[in-house]
Order: sequence, then structure tokens, then C-alpha cells
Amino acid sequence: MTTPDHTLDALGLLCPLPVLKARKRLSGLTSGQILEMIADDPAAIIDVPHFCAESGHTLLEQSENNGVLTFTIRCK
Repeated sequence: MTTPDHTLDALGLLCPLPVLKARKRLSGLTSGQILEMIADDPAAIIDVPHFCAESGHTLLEQSENNGVLTFTIRCK
């Protein structure tokens, strides 16, 4: 498991807000830093990996527990 440098709580936010918040938070990080984002929007399971692929960030881990999605993203 990777220890995050920053955590983003996107619980209760619906598409496209989790990805928009992640983009904004990642823009303030330096290359290599790790962002952990938690979200409960079912669309995030598709949107976040797509965002990472398009933007060049690395999706390190993705998990789900009782409807809460956790994404671990390395800043490009």
C-alpha cells in the first residue's frame, strides 16, 4: 500500500465534480506526489481511470468498500 501525500474527500459529489476536484488538487502537487481520493459516485470508477490516462497521471491503486471508492494517484 502506498502512503498518500494528500487526501481528497469527494464523498457526496457527482460526476464530473470528483474528477474536477482531483484535477485541481493534482495541479498543486509536485511530480511524484501521491493523492488519495475517496468518492461514492458510481461513475468515478470509469471517470477517474480515464482522467488519469488522458492527463498522464498514474493510477496506482483502486478499491471499493461498501460503496466507497478509493483511488491512489501519482502526480505526473
